Amino acid sequence: MSDSRPYPRILVSRIDGETHGIVEKPLTAIEYIFNLKWLRKLSILFILALVWELYARWLDNALLFPTFSETLLALFENAASGVLLVRAWASIQMLLAGYAIGIALAGILTFLAVSTRIGSDFLDTMTSIFNPLPAIALLPLAMTWFGLGLGSLIFVLVHSVLWTVALNTHSGFRAVSNTLRMVGRNCSLSGLRLVCMILIPAALPSILTGLKIGWAFAWRTLIAAELVFGVSSGRGGLGWFIYERKNLLDIPDVFAGLLTVIIVGLVVENLIFRKIEEKTVHRWGMQQ
Repeated sequence: MSDSRPYPRILVSRIDGETHGIVEKPLTAIEYIFNLKWLRKLSILFILALVWELYARWLDNALLFPTFSETLLALFENAASGVLLVRAWASIQMLLAGYAIGIALAGILTFLAVSTRIGSDFLDTMTSIFNPLPAIALLPLAMTWFGLGLGSLIFVLVHSVLWTVALNTHSGFRAVSNTLRMVGRNCSLSGLRLVCMILIPAALPSILTGLKIGWAFAWRTLIAAELVFGVSSGRGGLGWFIYERKNLLDIPDVFAGLLTVIIVGLVVENLIFRKIEEKTVHRWGMQQ
């Protein structure tokens, strides 16, 4: 027995593209501004600076919390005199040395880990032991082994960078699909050539993440170490600048030193790592 009830009809209206054209909705001024990423970030920084200024004025105690305008004035004065620039450059030079050594050692350990099972077990064990250990906790040992100088700073910097970069790089290599590995082997790639031509490009997002985290760890470890003995090497950096100004109760200069630390971090993040990501993983469609 068939059902004689009529089925509901779905009415579909077609829009003729030639007659009506392509329908576009123009962005409003607010939508256009909101789509500008750099402007959104700048707005956040402006709001933070405004909150800083208002809170400091309400507190009205420059020895505890100077205003943002006083901090900017101290920053410009120390930069114009050259003191802050010399201290910042001394810290950056030290950081680059430890950062480069840490990356080189991480590359060696990661290559051994993807080449042999013993290397993989060794890296897993070492990262499990040393990655949770803060680099600043090794400072007393570094001072005992290497004295109050460059050796101690390099030691704690390498520790800050090595395990983070190695862990993220090894995790990225493990995530590479077997299809890509087989393609490399079919092209007669093995050993270092397989790592450079297949694994590194495929694992680049994880590698860049490790490099950024390693940079952040190394930068704050260096500032903390310089607060203790940065001037003993004859090249006092930003950490020692902050410590000196604190002893002189020049709190606006202390905040100017802290602001310089933040500015250096923002410059490295947005002008170096962000540009590398735009040229590589974003362009290749590996990240949004």
